[in-house]
Amino acid sequence: MAAADNELVYLENANALKDWMEAGCKRVEDWRIGTEHEKFGFRTADHTPLPYAGPDGIQAMLEGLMRFGWQGKYEGDVLVGLSRPAEAGGGSVTLEPGGQLELSGAPLINIHQTCAEVNRHLGEVRTVAAELGQSYLGIGYTPNWGLEDAPQMPKGRYRLMTDYMPTRGTRGLEMMYLTATVQVNLDFGSPADMIEKLKIALTLQPLATALFANSPFKNGEPTGHLSERSLVWLDTDPDRTGMLPMVFEPGFGFEHYVDYALNAPMYFVQRDGGFINALGMSFRDFLEGRLPVLPGEKPTEADWEDHLTTLFPEARVKRFIEMRGADAGSWQSLCALPAFWVGLLYDGATQKRVADMIADWTQDERETLRRRAPISGLATPFRGGTLGDLAADVLALAEQGLQARANLDGTGSNETQFLHTLQDSVARRQTPADSLLAKFNGEWQGQVAPIFDTLAF
Repeated sequence: MAAADNELVYLENANALKDWMEAGCKRVEDWRIGTEHEKFGFRTADHTPLPYAGPDGIQAMLEGLMRFGWQGKYEGDVLVGLSRPAEAGGGSVTLEPGGQLELSGAPLINIHQTCAEVNRHLGEVRTVAAELGQSYLGIGYTPNWGLEDAPQMPKGRYRLMTDYMPTRGTRGLEMMYLTATVQVNLDFGSPADMIEKLKIALTLQPLATALFANSPFKNGEPTGHLSERSLVWLDTDPDRTGMLPMVFEPGFGFEHYVDYALNAPMYFVQRDGGFINALGMSFRDFLEGRLPVLPGEKPTEADWEDHLTTLFPEARVKRFIEMRGADAGSWQSLCALPAFWVGLLYDGATQKRVADMIADWTQDERETLRRRAPISGLATPFRGGTLGDLAADVLALAEQGLQARANLDGTGSNETQFLHTLQDSVARRQTPADSLLAKFNGEWQGQVAPIFDTLAF
């Protein structure tokens, strides 16, 4: 029997955690696409980052967006996000630690819808931003702000993470305050389908990193890397990041992902609208009612979902799979990422071809690509060729998958149109970061300031 909306459901053991995740399995006809993207707000006049408060701050942007049917989400009396009722389009707007404004899109049927959602959101943001003297930048790592420049958003979760991150690596604070991403969330049909999709997602995430590489600058200078954002994750809390080698071991299933999640120390527990510090504590103890900060209590479904959101592997499982390898980028890239993954994973015949393509890849190859793709992008060597060569083959498969879906817009065009920006990049063997570097070394005359006009939405 389903629980009432306001009834707490407690999870008693690891099997209950597995069952909660497995309940995400859906019929193919119920599969949806959820696109999320982050962007950096800045003052148009001087390119400085936006504070939370003040007449031209992030809070003013959130308040301004309410005219479009968004409703406020609060921690205490502090406005920290927005949501929109499903009948008005759904989705939410949230704040990342450094003020990155994120659209978490509604679950939609096709890429035409998700791209229309992106267009609608960015149109609303531009309307409010023009009134406030703001603009928003699509890039994976701030081009000339450092940690000392980044604002801090007034969210309890982020205060805890800010204290904890420096104990688990050297770049965790950069991840929180200086990076931005675009991701897509996709459904699975069965435990076996989840496993196959997750294997493909993890294996090809470095390819997505190369295709969407869009963060070649730090502190106003080229870093020598194409995706600084992706490299940050190599030294951010090893307990909860990486390529998940166990996924490729015989017999992997939901229960093994649960074990991985239980081995990751906790960050927090939410109670009564606030965040209780549980840094370093064990969710296993929580299952047994022995969590020091909540003695005698067992976790709810919401607690488990919260804990899963504190894991940051290259592809993440909850009741769907999140693709996490891409830098934030241009308007076109926000539609290209879902097109890429939907083409590969939402047509059964195409998914099988992709699974066969990667079946003999080794863990060493996957890990090597993970480390090299952010540096050299499509030029990264792989099996006698380059990631650019592989990208051409994989994009051809994605195009086949989208053609097979045969989802048409009002003009009769299918979803393959959203791959064009990637196909152009691969044909030229030039990532977005390569294009930015060419401008930096040419018409920008060694300055990054023009990026705020070039990449502003």
